Amino acid sequence: MTETLVPIRSICVYCGSQPGRDPAYVAAGRALGKSIAAHGLRLVYGGGTKGIMGAVAAGTLSNGGKVTGIIPEFLVDMEATRHSLGQLSELIITKDMHERKHAMFERADAFVTLPGGIGTLEEIVEIMTWGQLGRHRKPMVFANIGGFWDPMLELVDHMRAQGFIHNANLVRPLVIDAVEDIVPAILDAQGDAPVDDGTPAVIGKL
Repeated sequence: MTETLVPIRSICVYCGSQPGRDPAYVAAGRALGKSIAAHGLRLVYGGGTKGIMGAVAAGTLSNGGKVTGIIPEFLVDMEATRHSLGQLSELIITKDMHERKHAMFERADAFVTLPGGIGTLEEIVEIMTWGQLGRHRKPMVFANIGGFWDPMLELVDHMRAQGFIHNANLVRPLVIDAVEDIVPAILDAQGDAPVDDGTPAVIGKL
């Protein structure tokens, strides 16, 4: 049976609400936002207006793109300012983190993970888990800025080698170093059949 693929209209970006220590992280956020806008896609993200989150949103908005921010009420004043939230194309305030994550999933056709902390890691791992369980076939990308995600990818490979990742073809994120390659790779991935080996697909590796 041929699977019907959903056209890519929006990209969910997971990333840190802090800038991190390497300026390349914030620069990557801005560049990814610009690329999302340039391809006529909508950014879906966690609603923060600080750190890498703020950079992605600013990069999208300043280049004419549309942005949907989804943030729980208790984080509004921690990860954003109410004035900057008013500049978003669409703002959704949820009652808790669970509702936020579900709303982000429902509104996104693909997922990109920039550098971030425990929350960022938890978000993309949940998306990978849902993929393994057959709940979606949406493209997943690790934006491996400066090798940030190498330890995580090594752990995933170790788990697969030890037999703990089943349906490995459904947990096959793209690993992309160059920000400008991310959106084109997502668009191309919609036409590719999944490869049943469980290893991440590496694009533009230095």
